[in-house]
Amino acid sequence: MKCSIPPPQRRLSRQIHIGKVPVGGDAPISVQTMTNTDTCDVEATVAQLQRIEKAGADIARISVPDQEAAKAFSLIRARVELPLVADIHFDYRIALAVLEGGVDCLRLNPGNIGRLPHIRSVVDAARERSVPLRIGVNAGSLERDILHSHGAPSATAMVESALRHVAILERLDYANFKISVKSSDPRMAIAAYRQLAQRVEQPLHLGITEAGGSLSGTVKSAVGLGVLLLEGIGDTLRVSLAAPPEEEVRVGWELLKSLRLRSRGINLIACPGCARQNFDVIEVVAELEQRLGDVVQDMDVAVIGCHVNGPGESRTAHIGLTGASPESLVFIDGQKHSKIATDGIVTVMESLVRDRAERLLSDDI
Repeated sequence: MKCSIPPPQRRLSRQIHIGKVPVGGDAPISVQTMTNTDTCDVEATVAQLQRIEKAGADIARISVPDQEAAKAFSLIRARVELPLVADIHFDYRIALAVLEGGVDCLRLNPGNIGRLPHIRSVVDAARERSVPLRIGVNAGSLERDILHSHGAPSATAMVESALRHVAILERLDYANFKISVKSSDPRMAIAAYRQLAQRVEQPLHLGITEAGGSLSGTVKSAVGLGVLLLEGIGDTLRVSLAAPPEEEVRVGWELLKSLRLRSRGINLIACPGCARQNFDVIEVVAELEQRLGDVVQDMDVAVIGCHVNGPGESRTAHIGLTGASPESLVFIDGQKHSKIATDGIVTVMESLVRDRAERLLSDDI
């Protein structure tokens, strides 16, 4: 589908690299998630990372709470190609261990890992390996003095916390980092990111933390991240859901696709169905989503149950279906293509999509 509305002008940020993935500058906005397995269970974690990569994640984060997990991280790193971020809190020695183990980025707040010599040892080791850091500020874990000063979590308090950590890295002449200021309240997060975007040049990692389950978390994330992305703020994102990480990846991609910021797989345009529908739209769409989840080629597919909006939507899609009686009408690239019986809709549409995907793949090769 063609859109005459230009994409938002991105905030200009410094570019860093997390493994093979560029973040910031003119790089595409990357999609991240986090494993929820026991890191010490290497087999389970590797299996989940493989599913995460198949779902389309650019980057994955792994919690490394102790030295045993750091040893497991090294084994995991050797078995996956996906860029990996280690989530570290308080103990600088764990950070040093995962740096030795081949980590691509450290999620680590420098002010929380002890005295300056400890921070310097981590920064020097990261510098030697060209490994970036992520300063990650959450509304629920602000420093006591900042929380006392502001009385309660707020956007300004989160930015103050972030800048405190930034100052430590600046003192050590280290600019290879990104920053997040997350809240479970989308309004607070929006305000914090807006403030921070004016104060730093580093890339920003977007997220609405602890957003909720699949439904509520998706809605909160779409509101908070959507506003920021439309303002050109954000270089990488994670949708935080109480759901499997693969679901976080899918929602992240759908968010970027809806704003035409990135494309991967099918952009499905479908009506909700009503008394005018000539086939069960909900059933057909659900079946198509299940069957075509593995298609990664970019295409717009319209499934409209009647002839009121059907022809218009179908003509602007790469493949479109308009419900009619006794047969429904298929459009290909804006032109009428064929008529199909109701009982064959899903099979025919799947075949048309896969044929186009194969042609696109052949053109890429």
